Amino acid sequence: MKQLKIKDNSQTRKEDFSEIGVVVKRVADKTLEQLERDGVFIFPELIKDAEDITRDQMVLQSVNDSYRSGNAMGFLGCGDERLIIESRFSAGNRDYFFQYLLNRVLNFPNIIDLETDANQDNRLFNLLLFLFPHYLKMAMRKGAFKTYIRNEYNDESVKGTIDISRHILRNTPFVGKVAYSQRGYSYDNYLMELVRHTIEFIRKKPYGNHLLAKVKDEVKLVVEATPRYELYDKRKIVIANKQNTVRHAFYREYRALQRLCLLILQHRKHQIGSGSHQVYGILFDGAWLWEEYVNTLVADLFYHPMNRGRRGAQRLFAGNIGLIYPDFISIATDVRTIADAKYKPIENIGKGDYLQILAYMFRFDAKRGFYFYPEAEGTDDLRLWLNKGTTYEENVEAREDVCVTKHGLKIPNCADCYENFVARMKTCEQAFRKALDKQIGAEEIM
Repeated sequence: MKQLKIKDNSQTRKEDFSEIGVVVKRVADKTLEQLERDGVFIFPELIKDAEDITRDQMVLQSVNDSYRSGNAMGFLGCGDERLIIESRFSAGNRDYFFQYLLNRVLNFPNIIDLETDANQDNRLFNLLLFLFPHYLKMAMRKGAFKTYIRNEYNDESVKGTIDISRHILRNTPFVGKVAYSQRGYSYDNYLMELVRHTIEFIRKKPYGNHLLAKVKDEVKLVVEATPRYELYDKRKIVIANKQNTVRHAFYREYRALQRLCLLILQHRKHQIGSGSHQVYGILFDGAWLWEEYVNTLVADLFYHPMNRGRRGAQRLFAGNIGLIYPDFISIATDVRTIADAKYKPIENIGKGDYLQILAYMFRFDAKRGFYFYPEAEGTDDLRLWLNKGTTYEENVEAREDVCVTKHGLKIPNCADCYENFVARMKTCEQAFRKALDKQIGAEEIM
């Protein structure tokens, strides 16, 4: 087994990838959209107005004699070669930070380990299984999937198209019944049956019932909608779904769920994919994970518009013009605050980041803004006061009422085990929140 571990948002010499040349050939300079078509599972689903991870972003992009990685973290494989992309904010041999983000945001159990060993493919498969409740919940918000299907009958009440060959086969000699088919709108269709088969597959796992307990209401609805479920129909259902991909924009969440279910049900013991040259794996958007994690820490203080869920959209201009999704808008309106989650070090926050948050602050009449970023080393908050005046008139000075603060959350390093890392993270979270409460809770920005 050949493997290479790199960090996200980093630059690595091409020669360092020599041992995993097949994987690199399959993924280098390919967009995430292309990799998704090749069989790699991208989480969350790529959408056109996502700001952090986009369809044209690359996992490995050629830059002279090096490859540069993007925001994606996770695992890619081809044959016996593995590429593991860890968080750049993790220290040591284990990526505890990435594991912690998955646990806090998606409630993944502590079994996620991207080290390559004999059970690597099983661990990759577990990642897919633990994503199932999230995708099921997102899809079922639109209700059970309903579509036209053709049902076959053989009785005395003919209400559809007579099936001559089936009628002769089943009703010779004639006994008063007629074989016919009828097209109708039904919940018990190929997609809902696929979801049901996936649910029953997960139930058989040692942790299956615990996993499905998170979405017990959704599971109950699927079971009630599929009374014709039969275990031996699984192969037929899988084929039907491969031939009938959900395409309607309204059911976008069901399209993602359908793809996940197919990956789970078609799992092979030693490889997810088809053939020795098939690239496979799962990639997570580090910026999205960080933003959703920060939301778990500040949800009582801020509204959290979500562009991927298309919730809480705002507009810059009248006439429904200028769609924006600020990461966080303070609930308190006496002193409005705008905050932006940045999955980057403090020194990389600048230029366009400044312009973006100032535009949001101007739009919402906010006098203060924050950047929430992961801090690997630990530094004091950096407060930036907006200037006024112009150099032409030599009257530039700091304003006293508009301030943007870079407020970092320290990420522990050198933890000897995951449990120790979690305990230290809890302490860092408390310090992060205490400092934030002190600044936001002040009556005046000064």
